[in-house]
Amino acid sequence: MKVSELITGHTPTKGKKYDMLSDFQIWTTNEEKELLKKLKDPIKLAHLSEHDQFKVQALIRKSLVTKVGQQDPTVVANENK
Repeated sequence: MKVSELITGHTPTKGKKYDMLSDFQIWTTNEEKELLKKLKDPIKLAHLSEHDQFKVQALIRKSLVTKVGQQDPTVVANENK
């Protein structure tokens, strides 16, 4: 049984699809949105202010930013489509 069948309680008719994630969005603060605009190119985490580093950690947890490396890590903003 598919997840969509469990949620809706019935199996869809042939040819009809249920798209559960069509309106899925990750909530971000205005500050996080501004920081994402700044992170178009990879940047060393140490080059950001302490406040921005804190915001980057939240974006990493939300999977909007990727941290690369352990020693002197670089952050890369994921593309928003």
